[in-house]
Amino acid sequence: MLAESDIMNMQIERVKQTRIQEVDFGNIPFGREFADHMFVLDYKDGHWQSPRIVPYGRIMVLPSCLALHYGQTIFEGMKAYRMANGEIRMFRPLDNFKRLNRSAERMCMPTVPEELMMDALKQLLKLDSEWVPRTEDSSLYIRPFMFATDEFLGVKPSETYKFVMFTGPVGPYYSTPLKVMVESQYTRAAKGGTGSAKSGGNYGGALYPTRLAQQKGYHQLLWTDAVEHEYIEESGTMNVMFQIGDALITPPTGDTILKGITRDSVLRLAKDLGIDVQERRIGITEISAAFDSGELKDAFGVGTAATIAPIQVIGYKGRDMELGPVEGRTMSKRLAKELKAIRYGEVADPYGWMISMN
Repeated sequence: MLAESDIMNMQIERVKQTRIQEVDFGNIPFGREFADHMFVLDYKDGHWQSPRIVPYGRIMVLPSCLALHYGQTIFEGMKAYRMANGEIRMFRPLDNFKRLNRSAERMCMPTVPEELMMDALKQLLKLDSEWVPRTEDSSLYIRPFMFATDEFLGVKPSETYKFVMFTGPVGPYYSTPLKVMVESQYTRAAKGGTGSAKSGGNYGGALYPTRLAQQKGYHQLLWTDAVEHEYIEESGTMNVMFQIGDALITPPTGDTILKGITRDSVLRLAKDLGIDVQERRIGITEISAAFDSGELKDAFGVGTAATIAPIQVIGYKGRDMELGPVEGRTMSKRLAKELKAIRYGEVADPYGWMISMN
C-alpha cells in the first residue's frame, strides 16, 4: 500500500530545459500552454503505487486501452493564484478532490486518497512555481484526471488506472459577454445518468448540439431538462444564475447538474452580502416573462474556467432576449469583485478557501 513516506519521497525527474521563456504571459490563451512537469500515479493489484513527478509529455497507451473504447475517464479543474504579496495559493482544492472521488465512484473507478492528491499538488506547484502568472486576471489552471488502462476489449470496469495531474498558465476563458441559446431538442443529462460526474463522455456528447448553436452565432447552450425541455440546468462548462428583481436564482444541483465549486462560493458570498438566494427550478417560460416585464436584471455563468461570465443574449425559439449592458449590472459585478479579491489575496479570506502550497 502507498504510505505517506512514499509521496513525501517520491521520484522527481526534472526537465533538462524549461520552456517558460516561450510563453507570453501578457497574452495567455486558455488551455494552450502547459508547465514543465506533471504528477503520475498508477493503480494496479488493488492499490495506488509508484507516485512520481516527471517532465510534461506524452503518455503511451495501446490501441486496446479500455478508456479509449468505453469511456472510463474523469477529470477536475481548479486554479492556483499569485497573491498580492507574491505568495501562491490554491482555491478550494480539497473540494475538487472530493468531487473527483464522487465522479470516480459513479464511473466505477477507484478513489484516490485526498491527502495524497493534495501533497502531490503542493510538490508540483513548488517545482513549477514560476509558471503561476503575475499578470492581472490570470492564474495557473490545474487539471487532475484519471483513465482506465486495461488492455482489453470488453465492457467491464478496468482493473488498472492512471491518475495524472498537470498545470498551465491561463488568462480569461471568455473575453466577451456570452450569447447563449436555450437547447430544446438535445439533452445533456437525464435523471439517473452521469450528469453530476465530471466524466469525459458528458462533454463529448454536448459538442454536436453546441456546434449547431455556434453556427447560429451563439457561444454556448443553456441546457434544459430531458423530459419537458423547460427547466434550465447548466450552460456548457458552467452553472448558471439569474437575477430576477432583487433575487438571485439558480437551479439546484442533482444527478443532472454538476455541483460546482465556484457556484457554491458565489452563493455563500451572495448570502453573506444579504442577497435573496433561491436554489430552485427555473423555467425558460419564467425567464421570458421576467425579461418582458423588465425584471430580468442579470444572467451569468459560474465555473472554474469561466469564473463569472456575464450572459448578454439568451436565444429561445428564434427570439433573442438581450440583457442590459454588463457595466450596469450591480449584482454580478459585486460578486465577481468580492470573489476576485479573496482569490488574489487583496482582502482577508473568512471562508478558508485559499490554501497555501507550503
